[in-house]
Amino acid sequence: MLTARKRTKRTVAVIAAALASALVMTGCGSGGDEAGDGRTLKLWHYEAPNSAMGVAWKQAIEEFKKSHPGVTVKVEEKGFEQIQKTASMVLNSGDAPDLMEYNKGNATAGLLSKQGLLTDLTPEVTKRGWDKPLSEGVRTTSRYDAQGVMGSGNWYGIPNYAEYTMVFYNKALFDKHKVKVPTTFDEFTAALKAFRAKGVTPLASAGAEYPAHQYVYQLALSKADRSWVDAYERYKSDPDFHDAAWTYGATTFADWVKKGYIAKSSSGAKAEDAGASFIAGKYPMFFSGSWWFGRFKSEMKDEWGTFRWPGSQLTLGSGGNLWVVPKGAKNKELAYDFIDITMKKGIQNTLGNNGGVPVAADASAITDPKSKALIQDFTAYSEGDGLAFYPDWPVPGFYDTLVSETQKLISGSAKPDAYLDALEKAYDEGAPKG
Repeated sequence: MLTARKRTKRTVAVIAAALASALVMTGCGSGGDEAGDGRTLKLWHYEAPNSAMGVAWKQAIEEFKKSHPGVTVKVEEKGFEQIQKTASMVLNSGDAPDLMEYNKGNATAGLLSKQGLLTDLTPEVTKRGWDKPLSEGVRTTSRYDAQGVMGSGNWYGIPNYAEYTMVFYNKALFDKHKVKVPTTFDEFTAALKAFRAKGVTPLASAGAEYPAHQYVYQLALSKADRSWVDAYERYKSDPDFHDAAWTYGATTFADWVKKGYIAKSSSGAKAEDAGASFIAGKYPMFFSGSWWFGRFKSEMKDEWGTFRWPGSQLTLGSGGNLWVVPKGAKNKELAYDFIDITMKKGIQNTLGNNGGVPVAADASAITDPKSKALIQDFTAYSEGDGLAFYPDWPVPGFYDTLVSETQKLISGSAKPDAYLDALEKAYDEGAPKG
């Protein structure tokens, strides 16, 4: 998610409360809080406390303090959107943290690497073997070339988890309305039709943020292949925004809105609204990412499950957000040590048992049935070269374009052709030249 994608709304207060018990406080006085002394790790991340990452990283902080006695971990009170919007400015100042969770892709981590704001982690990757557990699809978003394009070049970030999208479904609502859980795309559209016939809007969505444009992208992916993804995401050839895949994605999405499968009122909704509505049992299905998994597991009263988007070999997904070390970080060795801890089996197993997708867990240590299914489905996508990244990644600012243009598609103020024209224009303006 997201990318500027895809994250649930997290508040400063929630993050602070989640990590308060994990802060390592020492009696070193003001000198111990001074960056650059090897006794302070300044860490920014924005994971909810009941997410798999929030749980696992709290444990990682505890392990870090045991192996680094006398070191203070200072967790800054930041949120996803705040980091997303101010990263370039902050990292170009003297206030940069030592370690930061940051969004991956050309428009985010790639842009910062191109601007010279991130530390090249290649020597540490070689030294500590961080690359060994990462599949090709996961490591793609860790490396960036001189133009900030992902997939090759130096290592500027390390993901200690992975993520992908799926259809979450409410079993109680399926049972109540006697609708079959689909296994094919025809059965999926039949389920949409059946729920609508009973006055139920089948799909939770949100147009003011993700996931509305992710529905469009997933529909397009169902008619695409790897070369199509590489053209769009990695500039390996020129993408055609009016080809069969994009046209199908835009026209089918618009048709679903007309048929009431997606509410027109969702145009102004945010991702949190969509997720909270699904939790409350207002919608039988929600297409979104594994970052919601831990929260649904913690908060949903109704029984729920997941299934892969029917009829598609590709889905949105990649390695998770990255641990990046700012160029101006003053305690880089501490940052490297913390990354190393998050890659260890213990933390990885915690991720896996709390609804995350670990990159280096012991499979036999994952005991939760839902979590096992989550990881198995991810493995199937990963081994089948099915991770197609996210639609807002190719160029800076493209997330805002996707949001505003998809809102027009929902409201009916723009037709599919005009929608695709607008995407093509913004893409062409932002893509690397030459």
